[in-house]
Amino acid sequence: MKHKKTVWLIIVIALVVVIGVFSSSVFVSVPTGHTGVVTTFGKVENYILDEGIHMKLPWQSVVKMDNRAQKITVNVQAFSADIQQVDVIASVNFSVDRETSQNLYRNVGAAYFETVIQPRVYANLKAVFAKFSAENLVAERSHLSDEISELIEPEMKKYGVQLISMSLENIDFSDVFTDAVEAKQVAEQSKLQATIEQEQKVMEAEKEAERQVIAAKAQSDAKKIAAEADAYTIEIKAKAEAEANAKIAASLTKELNNYKQIDRWDGKLPEYFGGEGVLPILNVNPSADKAANAE
Repeated sequence: MKHKKTVWLIIVIALVVVIGVFSSSVFVSVPTGHTGVVTTFGKVENYILDEGIHMKLPWQSVVKMDNRAQKITVNVQAFSADIQQVDVIASVNFSVDRETSQNLYRNVGAAYFETVIQPRVYANLKAVFAKFSAENLVAERSHLSDEISELIEPEMKKYGVQLISMSLENIDFSDVFTDAVEAKQVAEQSKLQATIEQEQKVMEAEKEAERQVIAAKAQSDAKKIAAEADAYTIEIKAKAEAEANAKIAASLTKELNNYKQIDRWDGKLPEYFGGEGVLPILNVNPSADKAANAE
């Protein structure tokens, strides 16, 4: 009895093993974000398996291709147009098209990034960097990424690989070149500072000159106004005097003149007088002469 139980236990274990082996060779699970590429004795079939559990023939194999967005970082050594060595860290974001997964596996294999993408990134990055001088590479970083992307995108697309983005994470130059760039930047900053200070001095001098011109003009205008005021005052005074003299002259008559002469006479007659032509001079005051002679 005990012997029968042992036999049955061995039979059950054997069946479980057989079923397990059979199930593993017949059923396959494709995870989320993947497609299953089916191969029969190494030949790639023209269909793919979507996510989930699928049945297959025991002699078939399934390669699981990742269709999610992937990021791979590469280190590239390039040279600028002026033969400066540049160490670049670049990242490539891409995804594999579901419908063409079997073609990518058939034509390239599972190591498609190392086989197709990476060499093209290297070649195109070096070609683009060689078009720019070392000084312009840092300033043109975004433009460099765009130009490299434009070159590698169509090459990747024909293999069923979609380029999502391409970015340059770091651009590093040799220490000698970095020191030279820093020295040049310091010199340019010093020159710029000197230029700004010189322009400031010129502006201040121009402002001072403008203030002096304005002050001189104001002083000239003030003198002109004062002169015009004086001239106007003299003119008004002259007109007033002329009008007064005219009024006085208009008021003078012959009788008034005679009256004023009589009013100013002191009562003494002139001692000598003469007329027109040759006339003797008469002394009308002989007593005065006698008094003078007696003295």
